[in-house]
Amino acid sequence: MSVKPKAAHPAPSDALQRRSVKPVICYPTETLPRPNIGAYQALRGDLELIETVVIPPREAKTWEVPAGHFCRMVCTEGPQVGDLNLFNLHDLSERFYSGKTRALNGTHVGVGDQLFSSLPYLRPIATITYDTLDWYGFDEFGGSVHDVIGTRCDPYTHNLLSHGGQYHHCCHSNLTRALAEKTGLTLPEAEPHVHDVLNVFMCTGFTRDTGQYFMKASPVRPGDYLEFFAEIDLLGCMSACPGGDCSAEHSSDTAACYPMIVEIYRPREAPAGWKSPTVNGYDRSHGT
Repeated sequence: MSVKPKAAHPAPSDALQRRSVKPVICYPTETLPRPNIGAYQALRGDLELIETVVIPPREAKTWEVPAGHFCRMVCTEGPQVGDLNLFNLHDLSERFYSGKTRALNGTHVGVGDQLFSSLPYLRPIATITYDTLDWYGFDEFGGSVHDVIGTRCDPYTHNLLSHGGQYHHCCHSNLTRALAEKTGLTLPEAEPHVHDVLNVFMCTGFTRDTGQYFMKASPVRPGDYLEFFAEIDLLGCMSACPGGDCSAEHSSDTAACYPMIVEIYRPREAPAGWKSPTVNGYDRSHGT
């Protein structure tokens, strides 16, 4: 139930006219450079598996994906949601930017969508090439999978909502520990690098009456996977969410949780015409 107060002011005489104004897309993408998805997918029939990473339930792990390689995030033993962070392998300050990815692609991502990096770099760092859940679309509640609207479950919000509770396996904490272990940073040093995620397999949306972010049981099943192509050298970090399939709650030690698998594949060659994207071309003068 929303705690927002009821409107304090009566609707004006032209309320219907104001509400009926047609929306305008904020970022028209007709001129946005698009990947040749066919060239990427043409390589999928001859891939060499070079690494497998197992992410235990309620934990996170890191892995590296060289530019020009494919990465699959796989559901294994049962329905499980993963919270994904991506970094430039050589520079943690360049990281996945969920807000701009959402603005350019929509609330949920799928095949052909690109994941963009943070300012001032703002370039595609990964391209989604395959999704076994592409059949889901949007359901009657407005829910869909692989969202870039949520943040990540974190111990600070849990503390607020539970009146002081201390829970250490929220995805934020899992990602922080895994990144610290990988990089040698201390926990306080690693934590600021953890950022808003791609919620892999999570089924989410906004309620139509109150506009609240909702989650529901993920439709993912063992064998399903989401695959992306690395546009630059990437460091991946993913948490197997303590909410399991997020059908009821997260930040939980009681939800059924399962491991996830990450697989790295090397193609026989680069996609036709492919070049790793350069950083954004804005001159950074900011009008001076």
